[in-house]
Amino acid sequence: MAKFDSRALTGLFVLLAVLPGLASCGNGDNRAAVLWTDRPEFTFYAEQFNDSQDKYKVEARYFESPAQKLTDGNENPDIVAASWLKSASTRALFLPLDSLLNRETISQSAFYPRLLALGSIEGRQYLLPVAFNIPAMVFARDHSQLLSNPFTIDMEEIMDRGKAYNTDTNGVYTRMGFSPSWNDEFLFIAVTLFNTGFREAAPLAWDPQALERALVWIQKWINEANTSIQAEDDFAFKYLYDPPAKLVSSGRIFFTYMDSSEFFTLAEDRRTNLHFRWIAEKDVIPLDEWSVYYGIHKKTKAKKAATAFTEWFFQAETQRRLLDAAKAKRLLENSFGIGGGFSAMRTVTEQIFPHFYPSLLGHMPPESFLSPPNILPRNWMTLKERVILPYLHDKIRHAERDEVRHLERRITDWYRLNRE
Repeated sequence: MAKFDSRALTGLFVLLAVLPGLASCGNGDNRAAVLWTDRPEFTFYAEQFNDSQDKYKVEARYFESPAQKLTDGNENPDIVAASWLKSASTRALFLPLDSLLNRETISQSAFYPRLLALGSIEGRQYLLPVAFNIPAMVFARDHSQLLSNPFTIDMEEIMDRGKAYNTDTNGVYTRMGFSPSWNDEFLFIAVTLFNTGFREAAPLAWDPQALERALVWIQKWINEANTSIQAEDDFAFKYLYDPPAKLVSSGRIFFTYMDSSEFFTLAEDRRTNLHFRWIAEKDVIPLDEWSVYYGIHKKTKAKKAATAFTEWFFQAETQRRLLDAAKAKRLLENSFGIGGGFSAMRTVTEQIFPHFYPSLLGHMPPESFLSPPNILPRNWMTLKERVILPYLHDKIRHAERDEVRHLERRITDWYRLNRE
C-alpha cells in the first residue's frame, strides 16, 4: 500500500510551532509542557491551544518513534501522542487518567469503547485513544450499484466482482478487476480477517493454522479468478505503473486498496469520481495498526499544563474547531481528520466528520463492526515491513509449503541480526 506518510508535513507544521516566551516559563512551574509525537498535526494543535489561552504553553516535538525514544530513558516528555504506546515496555510509563474521565470535561462514553479499552490496564485508564484508520476498497463511483452493501464489502465479493470484470485478448488480460497480490498490505488485511491474531508476546505470537488457511485461500483466489500468479504479475508489469486511483478511474482495474487516510487525502479532482466500501468479514472491520494513543508521562514536571491540554483536546467542540482551522489553512489537503485519522471520539467522527468529508454521509462505519488490532510490540511496523509482509509476498507465489523459509525462522533471524 502506498500509505500516506504524515511525516511529509513535519516541516510545514514545525513552522507553526514558534512559542514566544516559552523559555521564561520553564517546566518547573507547571506552565509549559513538552509533547512528543509521531503525528505532525499535534504541532498545529499545540499552536491552537497556546493561542486559545495565556496560562499554559505546550511545545510539540516530532520524533519518528516516540515509543522507542521513551524506552531509551535519557529524557522524558510531559505528554505523548503517538502509535505503539500500548506495548508492555511503554504502557507502564504513564499516569492513570481515571480522574479526568470522572470529570464533566472528558466523558468516558464519548470514546469508541473498544478503542478506549485498549488503553486500560487492570481496570485503570492509562491511555486515551486519539485516531484510527479503516481499510477500504476504492472503485469508480459509477460502479456503486454493482455492489451489494452500501457500507462494507467482504473478500468473496471483492473476488467475484473482480473476476467478472476481467477481460482478455488471446489469453492475455487487458483488464483485471483486482488481485490480492498487487498490495502486500491487502494481504495482511486478508490474513487478519482469518483470525491470524498477531500480538505481542516474546516477541510475537499468532495462530499458525489460521495463517496457513488464509494463504491457501488467497492462492485459490488468484488461480480461480485470475488464472495464475504469473498472469497477475504480467498484467501488473504491463499496466500498473500509473497511480491506483487513475487506474480505477480509467477502467483498467475495478478495485484498488487504500486506507481511509490515503483515500481522503487524494486530490479533490481525483476523488470526485471515486467511491469506497469498508473491508469487512462477518461484521468485523479490522482497524489500522497505526492507531494513535495519548498519555501523560508519570514523570511529568508540568502536570497542570498537561492536564489543561488534555481537557481541552478531548472535547468534541475543540476537535470541530481544529478541523475548521485546518481546513482554513488547507492542511486537510494533506492530513486526514484528527491526528491523521478518524477521531476516537464517536460524536466527532459520526456527526462532525461528514461536514468536512461529504462522501462519508450515509457511509459511516458501523460502530459495532470496528475491531482494533491486538496489542503489538513497539517495533511492530519495522518487523511487519521487513519480515511479515515479505513472507506473505513470497508465500502466495509458492504452492509448496517448504519452498519458503518459515515465518518463525525469519523472525528469529531478524531479531538476532538487529539485537532487539
